[in-house]
Amino acid sequence: MAAGAPCPACTPLPARAETWDAVPLAPPDSIFKLTAAYKADPHPHKVNLGVGAYRDDDSKPWVLPVVRKATQLLLNDPALDHEYLPITGLPEFVSGAAKLILGADSPALAEGRVASVQTISGTGANHIGALFLSRYYGFPGDKAVYLSDPTWANHFAIFNNVGIAPRTYPYYDPATIGLDFAGLLGALGAAPPRSVFLLHACAHNPTGVDPTRAQWAALADAMLAHGHYAFFDAAYQGFASGDLTADAQAVRYFVQRGVPLLICQSFAKNAGLYGERVGALHIVSPTQEASARVRSQLSVLQRSEISNPPSYGARVVALILNDDALFAEWRADVHTMARRIIEMRTELHHLLTAELHTPGNWDHIINQIGMFSFTGISPAQSQALTERAHIYLTVNGRISMAGLNSKNIRYFAEELDKVVREVK
Repeated sequence: MAAGAPCPACTPLPARAETWDAVPLAPPDSIFKLTAAYKADPHPHKVNLGVGAYRDDDSKPWVLPVVRKATQLLLNDPALDHEYLPITGLPEFVSGAAKLILGADSPALAEGRVASVQTISGTGANHIGALFLSRYYGFPGDKAVYLSDPTWANHFAIFNNVGIAPRTYPYYDPATIGLDFAGLLGALGAAPPRSVFLLHACAHNPTGVDPTRAQWAALADAMLAHGHYAFFDAAYQGFASGDLTADAQAVRYFVQRGVPLLICQSFAKNAGLYGERVGALHIVSPTQEASARVRSQLSVLQRSEISNPPSYGARVVALILNDDALFAEWRADVHTMARRIIEMRTELHHLLTAELHTPGNWDHIINQIGMFSFTGISPAQSQALTERAHIYLTVNGRISMAGLNSKNIRYFAEELDKVVREVK
């Protein structure tokens, strides 16, 4: 090496670009952690009441018969290909989904005021809807959305990720194990005009507590009086009551009243297509011209995120929605799922009240609706159920009624009775 030449071995190397030393370790998702603990438990009488998916009376996933039939039709279609769908989704699926939630006779549809896009299930619909609002909605001051207390935990992450701050409004009243309607109305009145309120269209997750029709009417009055925007999350249409039309009542009423709104729609629960991620976002505008502008921007957002939505699940649902015979079969399948859940509510209520005489009032079990029920038990009692009886549920006392069946419901009721009596 020549005198005075730099020593390569002595030259410090630049810092690595991808060290990730500052990346914190995120906690595991509570629901998936619960499911993993359940699967690892060897106890013969373990019960999983945390999963948010339908199970039949043998605790097995149920593929709807109409979905099997639609799948066979697709497999036997010689014209089926695997080309890209349009950016906004499969047209016959998107239009059918809009009619399902809004009604085939909806004036908003007839007037061309609904911009719809296919999404990655309800989660994707929430995300694209939130992203669109973040870009184009005229928030009163800071970007914020009002979420029910409690709500689906993922709502917080979705809005935070697009720069909209989640705030909460009163919803669940632990004293009555019901709706804090006065608190909800008060929040609508106290929020700045033109605020965004996320509302669960039916079968509120996680409480199972829904407003009555009269309360929905009062909520619409308050939304209109203060110029608020309704962000509807419709994850359980038909799955809640067994009636697709009844479960769309709140959304259709708000559209009829002229409340500004969008709807996030999922076919995970009511079609049993959890893994196919079939959903849609519908934004109702005041005019056809405004709707065209909204649709154009939704296309831009969709293109930048997923480019084109997946086709299989959308094709299955499109067949069901647009064929009278398949649609009738689907309605029967939806009714079957909803009826079994309602039967579990009735039986659990009977066991706790008429047979075990469990302390407290358990009428909320049959008054709530949909997959989930807030039992009203404490975190200590929930933890005791898991540790003593190998019954897995969230610490806030929420259970999935679909996890109960004729073989485990008495065991659950008896263990619940024990912890209510013994754990305070």
